[in-house]
Amino acid sequence: MLGILSAGIAPGLALLSYFYLKDEYEPEPISFVLRTFLYGALLVFPIMFIQHVLETEHLVKSDLFDAFFSTGLLEEFFKWFVLFYAVYQHVEFDEPFDGIVYGVAVSLGFATIENIFYLIANGVGHAMSRALLPVSSHALFGVIMGFYLGKAKFTDGTKAKWLILSLFIPYILHSFYDFILLSLEHWVYIIFPFMIFLWWFGLTKVKKAKILSANHFKKQYSVQKTLQS
Repeated sequence: MLGILSAGIAPGLALLSYFYLKDEYEPEPISFVLRTFLYGALLVFPIMFIQHVLETEHLVKSDLFDAFFSTGLLEEFFKWFVLFYAVYQHVEFDEPFDGIVYGVAVSLGFATIENIFYLIANGVGHAMSRALLPVSSHALFGVIMGFYLGKAKFTDGTKAKWLILSLFIPYILHSFYDFILLSLEHWVYIIFPFMIFLWWFGLTKVKKAKILSANHFKKQYSVQKTLQS
């Protein structure tokens, strides 16, 4: 059991540490990052309950519905909801890159508990494939969601566009990811190119968020200098 817990937790903590250390300006309080991770972990239970009801009531009648509603939409909406209502207005969310840190935290909290349950049911032999696919994909969906939430919070003017994109793009990517796994016989030949694209797309958002944070602090410094003069 200890081996399963270690194998289930390690990928999520490793990826969370990786993206946390990408924050070069004002690293977030570890306590609040871990609290956000815990929020994501707790999301597993209501989502699993809803998915169980949909399955037992035979409302999931196709792979397309399963991927785009009972998995992609439910999981990304709940993660977005937590980020928007528990983190977005928080004082610690004070630069654009913070959206990525907290987006990754809530996504990996969810992915870690889901991963532990899967390994308990199917064995620790699946740990490597789980780390490479579901856990890392959740992290990248969190990167993308957090990037657009950061854009929303620190962009002057209308924020609706960025808030919509913060949910819609992770939802579409997550749904296509699940649809590949659920419906395609030779899914392995498509999922790895998809994951390469997802990593590329996610890391471009990391680079852009760093630039946005740098510009944010330059602007703050300029304002402070003006007020002091």
